[in-house]
Amino acid sequence: MDRTTSGAPLRIGVLGCADIAWRNTLPAVLRVPEVRLTAIASRDAAKARTFTDRFGGTPVQGYENLLARDDVDAVYVALPTALHHHWARRALLAGKHAWVEKPLAATAAEAGDLVELARTHQRVLMDNFMFLRHSQHARVAELIAEGRIGEPRSFSSSFGIPPRPDGDVRYSTELGGGALLDVGVYTVRAAQLVLGDELTVAGSVLRMDPGRGVDVAGAALLHDRDGRTAELNFGFEHGYRSMYAVWGSEGRLWLERAFTPPVTHQPVLRIEGQGRYEELSLATDDQFSQLVRAFAAAVREGRDRRPYEDTLIRHAALVDAIRAAGLPVTG
Repeated sequence: MDRTTSGAPLRIGVLGCADIAWRNTLPAVLRVPEVRLTAIASRDAAKARTFTDRFGGTPVQGYENLLARDDVDAVYVALPTALHHHWARRALLAGKHAWVEKPLAATAAEAGDLVELARTHQRVLMDNFMFLRHSQHARVAELIAEGRIGEPRSFSSSFGIPPRPDGDVRYSTELGGGALLDVGVYTVRAAQLVLGDELTVAGSVLRMDPGRGVDVAGAALLHDRDGRTAELNFGFEHGYRSMYAVWGSEGRLWLERAFTPPVTHQPVLRIEGQGRYEELSLATDDQFSQLVRAFAAAVREGRDRRPYEDTLIRHAALVDAIRAAGLPVTG
């Protein structure tokens, strides 16, 4: 019997020692009994040991050395975006399930290649958009389905963070930096969540940092065949904002802290219509642990992954189209 379907904990190895792994992902792994952290790899042996001293597992120098281990069933790729495709591919070829930091890949061609490889080798491939696992979004979907705002007509979303320190990986063109691939991808995925996958890019603007050569802010307009629109804004030269709103024929609803709510955060869903205004207090949720649990369940249950994988490819294609349509603005 395959141990990953037998009820035994899924043994996870980590490629890379990223800040998000330290702050969010690995603490969540420790909270989920369905998985066990067995090894953490870095090019720097001391850095790997710093992580294992806190989270457990065996420190490994070199990513290939981790992929060769027989005590690793699945790999979490916590590397810069430009390295996702190469190392997720290496993990799948090594027979490991692959859980990849967002976005899955830098381009649609890379995403499609990973999906095809996962299907061929019957491995689970998942990206790390943790916000999708928070229960607040299921409540939004329920209210829309109930007709609380009528027919959805448009979607808007903003995700912005303050400037990063010089030398931050987000400013590196070689490592897949830029606001679109860092925070813009969240707004695109949220638009897919609410409006579906049949979206097309009408236009976009990318604000370029001439010194660094990367986009530091941007906006995009998307639409579907019924004329519903999605207006997206993103960047890292902003005061923090993380929200989305849905405007319908009879009202609108919106969420703040849509993408990065802490475990202790109690969401407030606001609904406004003709002569009415409501604030619904929703339950706290641990989206970080929920995603880890969902990854383990996907490996254990072996269900058809094609709808989810198709969304991965479509997401990457939309990001490609935003980049291609982007009117570059410098300043």
